[in-house]
Amino acid sequence: MLRICFDDLLVSRTEVPVTPPPSPGGPAEPEVVTLLRTMIGFDTTNWGRGRSRGEVDLARWVADQLGSVGFEPRLLARPDAPERANVVLRVPGTDPDLAGLVVHAHLDVVPAEPADWSVDPFAGVVADGFVWGRGAADMKDMAAATLATLLHWGRTGTRPRRDVVVAFVADEEDRGELGAEWLVDAHPGLFAGTAAAIGESGGEFRALRAAGADPVTPAVRCYAVAAGERGTMHLRLTATGTAGHASRPGADNPVVVLLDALHRLAHHRWPLHLAPVVRSQLATLAAALGVEVDLDSDAGVEAALALLGDAADPARWTSRASTTPTVLEAGYKVNVIPGSATAEVDVRCPPGYDEALLAALPALLGEGVEHTFTSFQRPVEAPVDGAWFAAIRDAVLRADPGATVVPTCMAGGTDAKAFARLGLHCYGFAPLGEDPDGRRATGVHGVDERVPVASLVWGAAVLADLLTTI
Repeated sequence: MLRICFDDLLVSRTEVPVTPPPSPGGPAEPEVVTLLRTMIGFDTTNWGRGRSRGEVDLARWVADQLGSVGFEPRLLARPDAPERANVVLRVPGTDPDLAGLVVHAHLDVVPAEPADWSVDPFAGVVADGFVWGRGAADMKDMAAATLATLLHWGRTGTRPRRDVVVAFVADEEDRGELGAEWLVDAHPGLFAGTAAAIGESGGEFRALRAAGADPVTPAVRCYAVAAGERGTMHLRLTATGTAGHASRPGADNPVVVLLDALHRLAHHRWPLHLAPVVRSQLATLAAALGVEVDLDSDAGVEAALALLGDAADPARWTSRASTTPTVLEAGYKVNVIPGSATAEVDVRCPPGYDEALLAALPALLGEGVEHTFTSFQRPVEAPVDGAWFAAIRDAVLRADPGATVVPTCMAGGTDAKAFARLGLHCYGFAPLGEDPDGRRATGVHGVDERVPVASLVWGAAVLADLLTTI
């Protein structure tokens, strides 16, 4: 049964046609593949700044699938944006004394230009061992795997040990203001009794070697699980001065003042700062790869990053803050000094370094530059030595006993930052297994996005195991 919350989303059951699942690609196509192909077929493009095709069609389809096996999901949207819908479902566990787990997956995708692709980005094509399409790896693959688990539970009467609250959300590819951020603010009760969350960016198989290792050296089988994210703090800078004729420049040209500030920000070498999760990542990798490292000095950390090479990704970024200019606006005529100039800067901050970064910003900006935060999300970090991380690691090892599970910190960010505001320990775990022919998920936010079928099927099984037994 589909429960529509009419105080939040005023959409009747007959206003939007529901797209049926495509026919299976073969007699033995796994359900998760069919579900993913269907989800890709819903164009949920999010251009940002409020421009979107909307998630409501896909959200309604997800809710209908859940209703078909006896669940009662809630379809929720902010009143001023009914086309930007979210689906939330709580599945009661068999042990009510256990803290609940949140599973979140976003339904929106970044834009795709069909002319640049080898296939129709919204056709859900299966070819060459991949499922192709926008969202195949970010992150309709995990949404499909989560839905497959829920459908199995509904058909068989299986229940998890603890309450599992699943949120299929809108707007992650922008600011989450119509998805996770809004749900946390407007409906925190939906997540009552939960203590942890899992979402995107983590759990993909990688075969790793240390930098410079002999190619015949056996690779270490690794799965990275995100246990932290750098803070996302977007700055808007404004410099003002005296407008006038460009043939008579003055000292307060706002373009020059702003460019000087941007140069200082862009070229500032932020000090090393190893959050516990980043330290754990480097130590775990070093032990697995047989590399001796010293993480107690800056020189030792730099040496460790060099020794580990690509295996240490993304520690090269998560061990420091970054201030990256991305947008610059000024002037309207070549011979006129404008009265103001503006810029936007992407600021990222490791866990535990936000206060130091905020304290250092004014001196870097200098006189004559005002700043405001257009987005301000502090870094988040979850324990890597507790029961939640251990349960994720155990689920991976049950499926791949010889593997190493490595905690990592994301250089970017996800909806985990929103759910962390509820006090939840948030982890990035959207598992994808090894493909027998070496294929890997690729094309995220780019062209020809695709995920290996074998990796997807393995990941869906591991996710189902984790959600049932955790």
